Amino acid sequence: MFCHQCEQAAKGTGCDVQGVCGKKPEVSDLQDNLLYGLKGLAIYADRARKLGVKDQDIDVFMLEGLFATVTNVDFDPARLEVTIKKCYEMKEKARKLFEEAFCKTHGLAVARVFKEGPAVWAPAADLAKQGAQYGILSQHESEDIRSAIEILIYGLKGMAAYADHCQILGKHNDEIYAFFHKALAATADPTLGLMDYVGLSMECGKHNLTVMGLLNEGHVERYGHPVPTPVNLGTKAGKAILVSGHDLLMLEELLKQTEGKGINIYTHGEMLPAHGYPGLKKYAHLAGNFGGAWQDQHKEFPEFPGAIIFNTNCIQKPADSYTGRLFTWGLVAWPGIQHIEGWDFSPVIDKALSLPGFDEAPGKEILVGFGHNAVLGVADKVIEAVKGGAVKHFFLIGGCDGAKPGRNYYTEFAEKVPKDCVILTLACGKYRFNKLDFGDIGGIPRLLDVGQCNDAYSAIQIAVALAGAFECGVNDLPLSLVLSWYEQKAVVILLTLLHLGIKNIKIGPSLPAFITPNVLNFLVENFNLAPITTPDQDLKQILG
Repeated sequence: MFCHQCEQAAKGTGCDVQGVCGKKPEVSDLQDNLLYGLKGLAIYADRARKLGVKDQDIDVFMLEGLFATVTNVDFDPARLEVTIKKCYEMKEKARKLFEEAFCKTHGLAVARVFKEGPAVWAPAADLAKQGAQYGILSQHESEDIRSAIEILIYGLKGMAAYADHCQILGKHNDEIYAFFHKALAATADPTLGLMDYVGLSMECGKHNLTVMGLLNEGHVERYGHPVPTPVNLGTKAGKAILVSGHDLLMLEELLKQTEGKGINIYTHGEMLPAHGYPGLKKYAHLAGNFGGAWQDQHKEFPEFPGAIIFNTNCIQKPADSYTGRLFTWGLVAWPGIQHIEGWDFSPVIDKALSLPGFDEAPGKEILVGFGHNAVLGVADKVIEAVKGGAVKHFFLIGGCDGAKPGRNYYTEFAEKVPKDCVILTLACGKYRFNKLDFGDIGGIPRLLDVGQCNDAYSAIQIAVALAGAFECGVNDLPLSLVLSWYEQKAVVILLTLLHLGIKNIKIGPSLPAFITPNVLNFLVENFNLAPITTPDQDLKQILG
C-alpha cells in the first residue's frame, strides 16, 4: 500500500505499512481498485452524457463510490468488495448506454473504442491483489503531474461527500454529475498536462461551491435557517444515544423514532451544529453535545453509557469497551461493527434501552447557530462596529481537527487574537477553543460558530456580503483565514476558496504530502498560500 491523502501521512510522506488512520493494506488496495474502476465508469458515463444519455443510478453510485474512499469512512473489506463488484455492474451499464448511443449516432452496428486502461477494467478473483497495481504512484511518471492529478481526485472525493448528503436530501444537479464523470475520466487521460489538471481542480472548486449551496438549501428547506442557540455540555437523566458524523437527515429520523421513549440524543463532533436548526432543536430530547472532535473518540466513547452511531466518516478503530454498543450507517463501516441498512434504527434504540444511561449533570453552555442568515441579520450592527473602530479584524479559524502534534497552535492563536477582533469558526477544528470565553464587542459575540465543514458556504456568503457593504473585494476586507486540514473535504473547500480568488490563506499544521515543491510554488505565487508558523509571528504578520 501507499497512501498520503490525509494530513496524518506517516513521516510526512505516506503510509506504506499500515495507515495511521487504521487502514490496513488490504483495505487500501481495495480502495485503489475501486477508484480505478470508478475511472472506467467515468469514462463511459462522460461519453454517454455527451451523446445525450444519462442515468441517475450511475450518477449517485459515483458519489457513493468516491465517498467510500475518503479517509476514515469504510474500513470493512467485505463491504468494499461488494462496492467494487457493483462498480463493475455500473461501468458495464454505462458502457452499454454509451455504445448504443454511439452506434445510433454514427449508424454503426458495433462500437469498439477502448482496448486498455480503466475502461476495460473488470474485477479479478483477488480484488486486493488487483488493486495493488492501481496505487497512487502508478498514476503518472511525472511527480508534478501526479501531484496535480491527486489534488483533483481528492477534491472530487471531498465534493462527493457533500454531494452525497445532497442526494440523500433529494437534491440533484446534472451539471455536477457531468463534472464528476468528466474530471475523473480526465485523470486517466495520458494526453493531458499539468495545467489541464490545474484548470480542472479550479473547476472542481467552482462546482463544489454549487454543491455546498445546494446542501445549504436542502438543510434550510427542511430545518430552517440556523439561529444562535446555547448547547448544554452536561447530561440529562435518562437513556442515551450519541450521534457522530455529519448527516442531519439521519439525526432527524433517529429523533422521530426515539420520541417518547425516554432516550436522550446527544451530538458528537460535526453534529454539534444540528442544535442551531429550528427543525431539529424542536425535539426536547435533543439533549446536548457530548465530547469533542473525532480524534478523541477512543478516550470519550468508553465514558458514554449508551448506544453510539456514526452516520458518516471520522470513525477510528473502536476499543473493546464499546464495540458492542457501536453502530454505523450510510457509507461508514468498520469490520465486526453492526451496520444499519436503511432508516430503521430499532437495533440502536433497543441497545440504548438496555444500557444504564446518564444521571442528571448540567454543564457549561456554548453558542452555535451563526450561519450566514443569522450573521447577516445583524450586518448593520457589524458594519457599524467596523466603521466605528470597535471591530478591527475578522479571523476565520477552523477546518479539520486531528491527532497530529502541532494543532495546539489553533488554541493559542485564538487565545492571542486581540480583543477588538471577531473569530468566525467552523468544522471540528473549533473544538480546540470553542469552550473558551471570548466575551463580546458591543453585543456581538467574539466567537461565532458558523457550523459544519460544509458550512464554509455560510462563511463565504458572510465574506461576500461584507465585501459588498464596504464596496471592496474579499481580499481587501479586514479578514484573515487561518485553516487546519485533515482529509479530502478540506482539500475541496480550499479549491473553492482558490476558485473564488481568495488569497493569503494560512494552512496547517503541515502541508499535504501529495503537493510537490513545484505545485506548492504555483500556489504561493498565485494565491500567497502559506504554512502556519507560530501564533505570535502569524498575528504580527497579519495585523502589521
